[in-house]
Amino acid sequence: MAVKRDYYDVLGVGKDADATQIKKAYRRLAKKYHPDTNPGDAQAEKNFKEVTEAYNVLSDTEKKKLYDQFGHAAFDESGAGGYGAYGGFGSGAGQSYGGAGSQGFWRSYSGPDGYQEYHFEGGNMDDMFQDMFGDIFHHGRSGSASGKSGSSGRQTYSGGFGGFDSFGGFGGRGGNYQEKGSDVRADVTVSFDEAAFGCDKVIRLQDPSGAGSGVQTLQVHIPAGIDTGQSVRLKGKGMPGVNGGGAGDLLLKVTVGEKPGYERKGTDVYTTVRIPYTTAVFGGEAVVHTLYGDVLCKIHEGTQSGTKIRLKGKGIVSMKNASVHGDQYVTVQIDVPQRLSPAAQKKLKEYEALCAGRAQTA
Repeated sequence: MAVKRDYYDVLGVGKDADATQIKKAYRRLAKKYHPDTNPGDAQAEKNFKEVTEAYNVLSDTEKKKLYDQFGHAAFDESGAGGYGAYGGFGSGAGQSYGGAGSQGFWRSYSGPDGYQEYHFEGGNMDDMFQDMFGDIFHHGRSGSASGKSGSSGRQTYSGGFGGFDSFGGFGGRGGNYQEKGSDVRADVTVSFDEAAFGCDKVIRLQDPSGAGSGVQTLQVHIPAGIDTGQSVRLKGKGMPGVNGGGAGDLLLKVTVGEKPGYERKGTDVYTTVRIPYTTAVFGGEAVVHTLYGDVLCKIHEGTQSGTKIRLKGKGIVSMKNASVHGDQYVTVQIDVPQRLSPAAQKKLKEYEALCAGRAQTA
């Protein structure tokens, strides 16, 4: 027979620990090992039972006194304390799962055919579990839950104040165990402009419930400013729930298409503008295309190829704040003439000679 660990060691506290320290240690360990957060982990379930058993004893003043005096023998029917009728864990009929006596959590009774019945007996841990696990745990100091395990090994129960399943979760009051359906994920591609300005799209997807023709048509709102890799959530469009539980959600992962001449980086947009050689030399103006229409940009005299012009607020809108936009950065490219008329060539040669003469006199 395995030797039980010291209850103080189980909770990781000293023998002089007060009630607050004991409770804090149990909260941390119970949340760590709870079956709902460790599905299918037998060792975690074992640890959960162990820390719960230790807490049930050390949190009770009378039991703690007996334990400090007699150790585990205080809760062994053959021990000096004679307290064994209320302690221990196991799968045998009448043994408690997670607690001892009136301070226990629930009691389990097993039959030869695999039938298991759980009777919730309340105690001093219900508020604690409500704090730690929220809706997983519902208050209730009376009632029962019963059921049989299925071929998958997962047991589902229904009963008075709340259903219980073998993974440690509780269902709604006075009905069968309910479970929300799983979320479903799919991909959707939108154009550059649809992502920039938002749109409503009609999409066709395989119906996760398998109802009807197996294909469902959905209208999806694409919010302005969305980018590749972000998702749109459609509530209630996922897998159906169990026993009246709500349906899961549909998560559409977005991919944004390309737009010729535009590159997006976050909320900023990058483009180019080509200007004549003479405009770069003498200065002038150039028409720049933006997502919001054309704008006229001033080109300074002597502008070099690669110069960047910033157009503030001409980028993509922020999904978090509709009043905030990114910027557009325009890179200037200078067109070099490919064919010149004889007269233009003559003038350019004269310009080249003038430049060479200035360089010699400098």
